[in-house]
Amino acid sequence: MNASETRPRPTISDVASDAGVSIGTASKALSGSGQLRAETRERVLESARRLGYQPNALARSLQSGRTYTVGLMTSDSVGRFSHPLMLGIDDALGAGRMSVFLCDARGDAVREQYYLDSLLARQVDGIIVTGWRTDLRPPLGGGRLPVPVVYAYTHSADPADVSVLPDDEQGGRLVGEHLVATGRRRIAVVTGPKGYEAVPQREAGLRAALADAGLEPVPGQVLYGDWSESWGQEAVDILLAQQTPFDAVFCGSDQIARGVADQLRERGVKVPADVALVGYDNWEVFASATRPPLTSVDMNLEELGRTAARRLLDLINGTPRHGAERLPCGLVVRESSRPSISSSPGVTDGFAVR
Repeated sequence: MNASETRPRPTISDVASDAGVSIGTASKALSGSGQLRAETRERVLESARRLGYQPNALARSLQSGRTYTVGLMTSDSVGRFSHPLMLGIDDALGAGRMSVFLCDARGDAVREQYYLDSLLARQVDGIIVTGWRTDLRPPLGGGRLPVPVVYAYTHSADPADVSVLPDDEQGGRLVGEHLVATGRRRIAVVTGPKGYEAVPQREAGLRAALADAGLEPVPGQVLYGDWSESWGQEAVDILLAQQTPFDAVFCGSDQIARGVADQLRERGVKVPADVALVGYDNWEVFASATRPPLTSVDMNLEELGRTAARRLLDLINGTPRHGAERLPCGLVVRESSRPSISSSPGVTDGFAVR
């Protein structure tokens, strides 16, 4: 082939032949629609990648009546929660060759309405709404929209809407079970503002796990503040001033836990020899930089994003769904919560300034 010649563009028929399936099956695999076995869908996608197949977007839209585009509306301008969510969303939508329009409303209702109007004008097939907290929010556009909407890491106030959330109560339970299993018995709680939906949920999970072991948080030690290192430092001074022994601290975020770790070290308290420490979010920049490295609850945000995208595809394809779906969290164990050293196995007397 000389420089002036071009290779013919591969067709869907070429993809189907290469994958050993019918054209109809190849079409379903490439569009992310239909009920196909995972291995069949992946074989078709691999053939398309190897052959360099690119569908004709205009023809595809005319044939299906869809634009194969999705709007992603976020209010998390920092990106702490929206970035891993977007990775998962892109994974799921990319398999069906769906394009995503990203809109950052920055928590501004006027900006959100502007972007909503823009997305509807582009005739997107659906919209995913993400947030920086899991609390209830008004339905997008008042809830009467011509396209399906799924909420991820935020909770629509309309129970008919689909919301995908981390199971924060289960995350708190994981912490309680872990601390009890590592020999801790006097567990204090330092967390964020009471007004956040996640705060009482995480505390409830911890309390349930401790109750199973015949325990409860150290009396009077549930401290509420803001999501900051400075609050974690302040909380340590409060805990120590009360002179109630404690051998573990469960923090409502990794930022708080980083502040707790720094202030405990300043006050001569060793982590984890004297006090175990567990955070929440598994925010790598904080968890790995904390000394010692921080045990933390991982909300599995990428999987949460993938699930939200799959739920949106279900709605686009006519499968009815509604209500809130809570996905399990995981616990990433690091040095800050290793088992305590005690004369009695599994039991520690706790630490307090005298």
